[in-house]
Amino acid sequence: MEKHPEQLNGIFQALADPTRRAVLSRLGKGPASISDLAKPFDMALPSFMKHIHFLEESGLIRTHKEGRVRTCALEKKPFAVVESWLSAQRALWEARTDRLEQFVTTLSNKE
Repeated sequence: MEKHPEQLNGIFQALADPTRRAVLSRLGKGPASISDLAKPFDMALPSFMKHIHFLEESGLIRTHKEGRVRTCALEKKPFAVVESWLSAQRALWEARTDRLEQFVTTLSNKE
């Protein structure tokens, strides 16, 4: 059974959007203010803030406000959950392809 299925759903939904992925890529270089994050995007700030809220609700980022500046930073823990899930999927599929290879080799040797 999957660990953290609801968290994974939110994370993958957050990653499905190119704007949110771009924000995460930028935050990979370090924390940034909302205004700095919004600069490259041709959208109104309220629309951009929806993406920020989505990322925050999914747990991928955290924000904090200091004075009038809200700063965003990556949260590492959700990425570990994704990595764990992807590793399990990789192991599952590698085992399946190994069995398929063994089956094909067995068939070839019988001919």
